[in-house]
Amino acid sequence: MKTSLCVSALLTLSFFSSPVRAQQSPAAAPAATAVASPIQKSLEAYLRNLYAFGPEVLVTVGPLKETPIAGLMATDIAVKIGEDKQVVQFYVSTDGKYLFRGDLSDLTKDPLAEARAKIQTKDAPVLGPANAPVTLVEFSDFECPVCHNLHDVLRNLLPTYGQQMRVIFKDFPIEQIHPWARTAALAGRCAYQQDPQAFWKMYDQIYDHQEIISAGNAYDKMLDYAGQSGLNTDNFKACLATLEPGAAIDASRANGEELEVNSTPTIFINGRRLVGADARLIEQSIQYELARRKPGKPNEKK
Repeated sequence: MKTSLCVSALLTLSFFSSPVRAQQSPAAAPAATAVASPIQKSLEAYLRNLYAFGPEVLVTVGPLKETPIAGLMATDIAVKIGEDKQVVQFYVSTDGKYLFRGDLSDLTKDPLAEARAKIQTKDAPVLGPANAPVTLVEFSDFECPVCHNLHDVLRNLLPTYGQQMRVIFKDFPIEQIHPWARTAALAGRCAYQQDPQAFWKMYDQIYDHQEIISAGNAYDKMLDYAGQSGLNTDNFKACLATLEPGAAIDASRANGEELEVNSTPTIFINGRRLVGADARLIEQSIQYELARRKPGKPNEKK
């Protein structure tokens, strides 16, 4: 599993989060402004002093952006050491006196509505009824070990909830660290195009055999699993040679980035974000959503 920057243990402000539950996608640093403002310079100097960042550490303070709160601005601050980098959003007062990190929430709005509205489910593999009270959207990478764990968790949970739950799969291959992830994603898309239900057979085959798949044998393994899933292998190979499945994968990943997905697996349960494959947290969210939809519940969703 990819680790965060080696200095993470020193950062009491949690500048770098250690991905103990998920595979993290290398983050892009925010674009620097041509001329840093006095506040940007002050932020960089403060963080360098706080964390003893020497000249070998690149600290980039992004543009200052307005927020809905008067007197408060937001900025993305990137720290890069060698090939490792992390980007974190901070808030700073307009007078440059106060800095903090946290989530800015509008208490007048449904905290999950924005995520639900952004998730694009058209042409995505679906398992379960459209009217299920719980929808779990999974952004995953077929080569990611923690995604394998999620696959096993869902395999155990789905029979328990039956028609009450729907699962939607979204591709989010992290190709920088997983060399055969895109090949598997292409295979999944071609399976889906040929037979939407066969996708889930491929899904099982890939995760069940993840440990024996490599960059060198991935293509042949995908052909083998396609045959075992009941697909026409000639049509499957023809699909792999076209641009359409790759475009679908790119669109899925772009949708994930719009939702600020940067590690796999990231799941949304009726819009509630969870990162990783913690069975207890996943079931807690499922049970909460089912309970709030019982007749007479004051927080029942209309």
